[in-house]
Amino acid sequence: MIYPIVVYGDPVLRQRAKEIPTGTDLKQLVGDMFETMYAASGIGLAAPQIGKSVRLFVVDGSALEEEPDMEGFKKAFVNPVMLEELGTPWEFEEGCLSIPNIREKISRKEKLRIRYYDEDWNLHEEAFDGMKARIIQHEYDHIEGKLFLDYLTPLKKRLLKGKLSDITKGKVDTEYRILAPKK
Repeated sequence: MIYPIVVYGDPVLRQRAKEIPTGTDLKQLVGDMFETMYAASGIGLAAPQIGKSVRLFVVDGSALEEEPDMEGFKKAFVNPVMLEELGTPWEFEEGCLSIPNIREKISRKEKLRIRYYDEDWNLHEEAFDGMKARIIQHEYDHIEGKLFLDYLTPLKKRLLKGKLSDITKGKVDTEYRILAPKK
């Protein structure tokens, strides 16, 4: 099932998502999230972006062919805990399915360690770096109620105010279905 993407202005994007009870059957939801992400040409999708305030996100970086080491980087992260972010911060232009048609340079640390369950409730603790780390950090922010806009300067946020207001009202062109809070 392909869900509409919840866009900027919806309160669910600003809430810290709730833990998922251990053992919950997530196969259908994870499958639906991957399907929704692919339909929107995304490389990551967090549950709050489909209106579900739970600690779950999916990633698939294989579309980033120009990035080394991305093939097979397809995972579901259930109840993840960020253990460590380290290394030199680096800037890269990010976008977000919940903030369509806006891309900005965001600085993030280059490495991380994270503990999470997969959709079968197997526990993992892994380290990631480079683009993999960036994708995970972006999606992890979603389950913490944070958006990439939060990293921008006050001036940059003011300059985007009109576009963000239009997104909240659903006045934005996307190739995927959206759910706007003030439409």
